[in-house]
Amino acid sequence: MRFEIITIFPGFFAGIFEHGIIRRAQSGGLVSVGIHDLREFTHDRHRTVDDRPFGGGEGMVLKPEPLAEALASLGIKPKTERDALSRSLAPKEPQEHGMLQSGGKTCVILLSAQGLPFSQPVARELAALERIVLLCGRYEGVDERINQLYCDMELSIGDYVLSGGELAAAVIVDAVMRLVPGVLGNEASGEFESFGAADAAITADVDGVPRSQHGAGGLLDYPHYTRPAEFAGLGTPPVLLNGDHQQIRQWRREQALRKTLANRPDLLEGASLSSEEERLLVSWGWRPR
Repeated sequence: MRFEIITIFPGFFAGIFEHGIIRRAQSGGLVSVGIHDLREFTHDRHRTVDDRPFGGGEGMVLKPEPLAEALASLGIKPKTERDALSRSLAPKEPQEHGMLQSGGKTCVILLSAQGLPFSQPVARELAALERIVLLCGRYEGVDERINQLYCDMELSIGDYVLSGGELAAAVIVDAVMRLVPGVLGNEASGEFESFGAADAAITADVDGVPRSQHGAGGLLDYPHYTRPAEFAGLGTPPVLLNGDHQQIRQWRREQALRKTLANRPDLLEGASLSSEEERLLVSWGWRPR
């Protein structure tokens, strides 16, 4: 998979992608990241990338010309041309979030506070692509004509305002990269984290136990413990030390329910719950809608 990031601060990413899993993924040839300086696509001596908004108002807006040239340098054509090419190809199943690109292999994303909320389901869809182009907004945003002409979707990583799209780009790269086959090594591990199975009805069994009992199943993850068995006067829950894997699975599922109820009760509405789990949650104070 290839990520292309268009930004006015290319140095921002100098250290972020040089550590941990993403460094290993790049070294192994599973993922590559290209950082493109938007100012390289300007033609005035001040390398101007922004201007005042029409109609007045605060702040500055990223100009369309440099962004269009940057996209063209990556072989990205306006959507009208890509749609015409897509219609000439064999029909494909539509993507859930409308990520229609030329051949279904590339997605151009504008990072924006007005975008679709980024989530694990969206990350999973993006992980099926070959190339993702991320436009990092700055100031008051990007000229809307770039969005209309080139972008397949807008994404926001949360209901808050950032100084620019660079942090959001790093988050999306990390979340999507983890879902690329081979990156984590253990392909199942990503499914058992918080939100890992929230986007799909996972029915396959692991060791004879429904997978939803192993991992999040639409819930937050359960607590984790490691050595030493006792730390600062706090011990490890005995169930984790007794070797009974069935009891451990049950304990982990109950702890995931408790943590989800405490921190993200909204997730319980869409979670796959047994009648016994629902009764348990009600006993803890859950009030289903």
